[in-house]
Amino acid sequence: MMQLEGAHIVAVGALIFRDERVLAMRRSAHKDAGAGLWETLSGRVRENEEPLDAIHREIVEECALRVALDERPVEVYAARRGALPMIVALYRARWVSGEVVRSDEHDAHAWWTPAEFRAGSTLTRLADAIDRAALLPWAR
Repeated sequence: MMQLEGAHIVAVGALIFRDERVLAMRRSAHKDAGAGLWETLSGRVRENEEPLDAIHREIVEECALRVALDERPVEVYAARRGALPMIVALYRARWVSGEVVRSDEHDAHAWWTPAEFRAGSTLTRLADAIDRAALLPWAR
């Protein structure tokens, strides 16, 4: 596979909090990367799409919750998706209403404390971001 120098996948993730718990999603067995992995809601930014538009779209597509989104990323870091480099921007959101309606991208979900997320997921950088996000004050 030919790759352009400096080309990255750009992904966004939502750390959706309901009370003191964060929404954890398990990737479906048919996913091409990370099948069975517990994560938060996430997805790729499409060509010519703004990151905030992407995170709003992903929230609707993957869980159908109404949320209040903090437009400042909690964390931005470099990662890999298989052999490809990736930049991940994580945004914090607060549950407003609704129940989780999963897309076929996930086969289970749970509302976990940050400690439960750390224990149930192998994604250390994501768990670190959840810990930091849980300590931030919410705008009134």
